[in-house]
Amino acid sequence: MKINSLTVKEVFHSLVTLEEGLTEDEAKRRLKEFGYNEIEEVKKKPLTFRFLGQFTHFLAVLLWIAALLSFLSEYLHPGEGMLTLGFAITAVIFINAIFTFVQEYRAEKALEEMKRLLPFYVKVIREGKEREIYAKEVVPGDVILLSEGDKVSADTRLIESNDIKVNNAPLTGESEPVTRVIEPFTGELINSSNIAFAGTTVVSGSGKGVVFATGMRTEFGRIAHLTGTVTSGLSPLQKEIIKITRVIAAIATVMGVIFFATGHFIGRTFWENFLFAVGIIVANVPEGLLPTVTLSLAMGSQRMAKRMALIKTLTSVETLGSVSVICTDKTGTLTQNKMAVKRIAYIGEGIKTEGQGPSLLTVALLCNNTKEVEGNLKGEPTEVALSRAALESIGHVESRRIKEFPFDSDRKRMSTINSINGSIYVMTKGAPENIFTICSHCLRDGEILYFDEALRDKSVSLYHSMMDEGLRVLAFAYREVKSGEDIKSKEDVERDMVFLGLVGLEDPPRPEVPEAIKKCREAGIKIIMITGDGSRTALAIAREIGLVKGNPSIVEGSDFLRMSDDELRMVLSKEEVIFSRMTPKHKLRVVNILKEEGERVAVTGDGVNDAPALKRADIGIAMGIAGTDVAKEAADMILLDDNFATIVNAIEEGRAVYENIRKFISYIFSSNIPEIVPYLTYVLLRIPLPLTIMQILAVDLGTDMFPALALGAEKPSPAVMKIPPRSPRERLLNPPLLTRAYLFLGPIEAAAGLFGYFYVLNKGSWQWGEMLTSNNILYLQATTACLTAIIVTQIANVFACRSFKESVFRLGIFTNRLIFAGIAFEILLQLFIVYHPFGNKIFSTHPISVEIWLILIPFALLLFSAEELRKLMVRKTEKRVNAQGLL
Repeated sequence: MKINSLTVKEVFHSLVTLEEGLTEDEAKRRLKEFGYNEIEEVKKKPLTFRFLGQFTHFLAVLLWIAALLSFLSEYLHPGEGMLTLGFAITAVIFINAIFTFVQEYRAEKALEEMKRLLPFYVKVIREGKEREIYAKEVVPGDVILLSEGDKVSADTRLIESNDIKVNNAPLTGESEPVTRVIEPFTGELINSSNIAFAGTTVVSGSGKGVVFATGMRTEFGRIAHLTGTVTSGLSPLQKEIIKITRVIAAIATVMGVIFFATGHFIGRTFWENFLFAVGIIVANVPEGLLPTVTLSLAMGSQRMAKRMALIKTLTSVETLGSVSVICTDKTGTLTQNKMAVKRIAYIGEGIKTEGQGPSLLTVALLCNNTKEVEGNLKGEPTEVALSRAALESIGHVESRRIKEFPFDSDRKRMSTINSINGSIYVMTKGAPENIFTICSHCLRDGEILYFDEALRDKSVSLYHSMMDEGLRVLAFAYREVKSGEDIKSKEDVERDMVFLGLVGLEDPPRPEVPEAIKKCREAGIKIIMITGDGSRTALAIAREIGLVKGNPSIVEGSDFLRMSDDELRMVLSKEEVIFSRMTPKHKLRVVNILKEEGERVAVTGDGVNDAPALKRADIGIAMGIAGTDVAKEAADMILLDDNFATIVNAIEEGRAVYENIRKFISYIFSSNIPEIVPYLTYVLLRIPLPLTIMQILAVDLGTDMFPALALGAEKPSPAVMKIPPRSPRERLLNPPLLTRAYLFLGPIEAAAGLFGYFYVLNKGSWQWGEMLTSNNILYLQATTACLTAIIVTQIANVFACRSFKESVFRLGIFTNRLIFAGIAFEILLQLFIVYHPFGNKIFSTHPISVEIWLILIPFALLLFSAEELRKLMVRKTEKRVNAQGLL
């Protein structure tokens, strides 16, 4: 028989399990028999094919053409050195392919490692005790507990339901929540109302069920086998880098053709012009740019993970840096989520007399889903605090729960029906304004009185005074159920209740939050609090943490619903905004309006209803501790400590990553000028070629690579959080960056290279117009001096590129030790190229004297000093402009 057609008792018999769950030994045996509860991914593209793909992209094809032409020219016109060039270009293709493949593989593995930091847990009952296990360890026969926000881990036959509703969209495409029951169903399994399928989510309510299928045996496993084929794709930044590389390659090709024609016009031979054209292309193309960017993003995401922010995709790293608005919850994010009952308030004394029904603390204890597990109270922090206060005051109360109407964000209350000493009571807790509306009577000085206008006003005043203390306030009520009364729906039971009193809970702010808010203000980031608490509580906490200083715009949930979009825009344009008594689903409207206004929005959330806003936001941020599975799945980033300060730290890292990418682009592009200028002088001045293609490759794929990676690991500078968020329209390669690299730093390096080249030639009595053979020692030493000059000035340049405005001395010379490791590698490689016979043979170099090194050092000092002077002038100009702006 099908599992859905069985009664609850028959389900236990069929799956050979008990209501107390499996024993640990039996669970282990079944895990061996059925395997892990995992959906097998479709195999990814084999590593071999992914590696081969590195040889067929645009840049690689361009270089293949150059290599083939080199081999062809060697065949048609031997003895011109084209064979060596062909092999060199082929080596470049292989080196670039290996480097890119390794970096992308490392980045992918880094993301996989970080995803493992957040395992998926499931609550099960084994040997009569509730415990949490990894979802992959669930086996058929396990009794699992489901509650709002949970992702169902395996196909489950429900045996207990408290108004549980699930969203079957991942399985059926239907987005409307459907109610689950426990009664047998005789139709098809997929249509069963008593089954919670793997991959679906619990939207509301709670329940208990027995697992009957796991892993690939689930319905989800059968029809969703293609899940693993989904790929994340490239981020906008990576696409921009590819576009930049292609544009530069195209420009380089056009330049090569133009100068080939120019050389032909002034009388150069075909092979000289061909060599020149290939040199121009190789000198311009930033071969290692894309893999360096990919690795920088991966390193940034790893640094964020160390600071308790788990980034799910590399795209999010760059987006974080441009966030301009943070919409944040209050409880658990701005506060510690360590609830404690601070104050219990009644109308009058609240004295109870025998036979009048449950007391406020009894309702607080019984209208509550906190459980005692191995001597510890487990549950939602507010409920745990209420339960602890009640147990300390009145101890355990014998009762039997008959039914539960779970809390939902529209009613803002929770009700249970309990039997106590033969009497049945409805017990309710929730937001005071929502409890007051369902109460017809109240308790005052031991008497149950009609809840008239005067008593309502007194209750509201009491409520407001508690909120002004920054307390989270809940109201409590009850009524006795009459014999034969219909108690099926919440509308039937939540009426004519007796208001008992109020409880104020204190949730202290996180100590790191005020400093984080100050950082946001300095960084031009606006913070909007969106909370379910009352406006007075929200305002008191906001003032305490420094979120508001003046008179903020406070919008209550009821007012929000009546607002037009234009009115909401007006509110959101104000400097300080608080939304109170809001439901999670209303966040989406706030996010939409902010995005329409051109803001980059980060939104926090932890519940099922937060998911649409989390997905719509530029950065959706889920809580790692208090967050539901649904919220975590919808989010781009997960806070492993649920702390607002962590969001600010992540934004700081995001900004730093973007800045670091621009730093190493500036560094790499600066060396393009001293690589291009020698070829221009070669054609236009008719001198021996000052720099060979192999030597260019030594810079681009050798000496430059590790210092560039070190710049990608630069820590956030103090200034990074003192500037406004960058515009989404701002390009990575902007005019100031190109001007700095090509027209300021690059020419200094080019001058150093040509000075070294001509210095050696003149010492060797070279005469202008004299053409030297490629194996002439004087020529080899001169090109070696030109290459060395570029290396020496690039050492100064790596320090210069550590910031665009701040002095290196202010940053601290030794604060990035990776730079020194990169420089050490750069120097050792250059020493090998200059002084080792094998290096001499590969790169056509010859040993030079120490004197040559010494005369090149002043150029490095010149470059460093000139850049420090430029930064000083920029800072002074900005300071003067800011001072004028304040006048």
